[in-house]
Amino acid sequence: MNKFSPIDYVIFFIYFVVVSSYGYWVYRRKKTATISGSHDFFLAEGSLTWWAIGASLIASNISAEQFIGASGQGFQVGIAVAAYEWVAAIALIIVAVWFIPVYLKNKIFTMPQFLETRYNQTVSLIMAIFWLFLYVFVNLTSILFLGALAINSLAGGTQESFHYIIIALAVFSLIIALGGMKVIGFTDVIQVLVLVIGGLATTYIALTLVSERFGLGKDALAGFNAMLEHSPDHFKMMLPKPGPNASQQDIDKYLLLPGIAMYFAGQWIVNLNYWGCNQYITQRALGANLKTARTGILFAGLMKLAMPVIVILPGIAAYVLYKNGGLQHEMTVGGHLNPDNAYSAVLGFLPNGLKGLSIAALTAAIVASLAGKANSISTIFTMDIYKKYIKKEASEKSMVGMGKIIIGVALFLSILLTWHDLLGIGGEGGFAYIQKYTGYISPGIFAIFILGFFWKRTTGAAAITGIITGFVTSVIFNGPNFAPVWFGHENFLYTAFPNGHGGYEIPFLICMGISFLFTMILMVIVSLFGPKINPKHFVLDKSMFKVEPSTLALIVVTLLLLSALYVKFW
Repeated sequence: MNKFSPIDYVIFFIYFVVVSSYGYWVYRRKKTATISGSHDFFLAEGSLTWWAIGASLIASNISAEQFIGASGQGFQVGIAVAAYEWVAAIALIIVAVWFIPVYLKNKIFTMPQFLETRYNQTVSLIMAIFWLFLYVFVNLTSILFLGALAINSLAGGTQESFHYIIIALAVFSLIIALGGMKVIGFTDVIQVLVLVIGGLATTYIALTLVSERFGLGKDALAGFNAMLEHSPDHFKMMLPKPGPNASQQDIDKYLLLPGIAMYFAGQWIVNLNYWGCNQYITQRALGANLKTARTGILFAGLMKLAMPVIVILPGIAAYVLYKNGGLQHEMTVGGHLNPDNAYSAVLGFLPNGLKGLSIAALTAAIVASLAGKANSISTIFTMDIYKKYIKKEASEKSMVGMGKIIIGVALFLSILLTWHDLLGIGGEGGFAYIQKYTGYISPGIFAIFILGFFWKRTTGAAAITGIITGFVTSVIFNGPNFAPVWFGHENFLYTAFPNGHGGYEIPFLICMGISFLFTMILMVIVSLFGPKINPKHFVLDKSMFKVEPSTLALIVVTLLLLSALYVKFW
């Protein structure tokens, strides 16, 4: 079941050749174009179309943590995890209408540059270092680990083959990333096509497996209806707050996705910080004009609405099959159930040919994310550290050369960290690992950005206060050792629940909301001791935020579709 046929290898080889050849063709065209230098390498300045921006955003976002991690949470929790995808659609509207105009008007190319322009060099340097550590030790490493684990599992490989896959994924990503952002952006269009087609094929097979399990023939729609009938609890967006007699399983679900409460807390911080204050994402639009950037971002928002079909439904299908006697062997590791095996378990049943296509889809998602993340690491280091503090007179050629070196170093570090899972990603659960550890700095970063955008009085001292407060409060409220012990298991701010290991924990999305609240309060207080108007504030006018009719139409369509989804699955 886990063996590849010759046709699978052929399909995968064709994918590899097409992406590499197209990337090389884009690279050769770029070399003969009039635009060159560091801004072109890091930002593809002026050359990405709206559809390339939108596709690149999705290709960079949908990776191993979605295919493997979100499917695993689909298995464990259900459709409620789609909140990450669907709230992202609204976050992208906010970014397109209100964030991007500020970046483009002020010629912002990196997020540390934003902080230096709005605050000071100290804030910029601190956050540049923070982001570099986050991207290497959380994002890049987890994407590589989860991707290699999934592909190795599907191929029925060994520990040795796992290591070979790690190297192969890193090298393929290196080839794409060395071409610069234009090559990444345009090859991402192919990557998105492959991951969508392959992902839909996997979802179709998953639904037909369910229909066959219940004697309904090979009928995907019948399989979906059977899932609704046999696992209605997995199709509810709002998880109820656990009562005194709740099972540990229900408590664990709520700790991951705390029902309607998360919509008043961390869910917005996660999405707005990720889509609007994140070099990895925003740099795809920073080289374009306003209309192109907005259309590309909104196009990505529309695609996000459909992503749960590809990354979450297979996990729910795996749960229904497992609950009814299927996938018993595929879902267990060392005698223990592992939800992160859900996607690989379904992939194992694909027929010859489709298995190769789906592995190509998974590889496309992994490679696109790795290449984009490596380019972002390179961009921040080169433009915000190397150029400013190491070699101030660096030429355009020198900066591009350093950028390529940093891409190689970042991917090499990710290989070392992934080789024996030094960071314990496998034990944490892929999707939860990324969300939780990103959450330690997200509240502080988002508070600094949102006040920096829209409150003229915010000072540099307040920004530094925000960085420290955001991190410290995140540490205090996350985990069982501090807030639940110091302040009790329940108060007006939170409820802590048993974590199954002898301690009590607050849902981490609630922790993010609490951290953000305290950070904002302290930043406002510190700013009130400064001048009434910070001389480094951004000059805003209403015309910046006006949208064209076509842009408004995209926004309305997105909101209508989103409303329909929430009405259906509330």
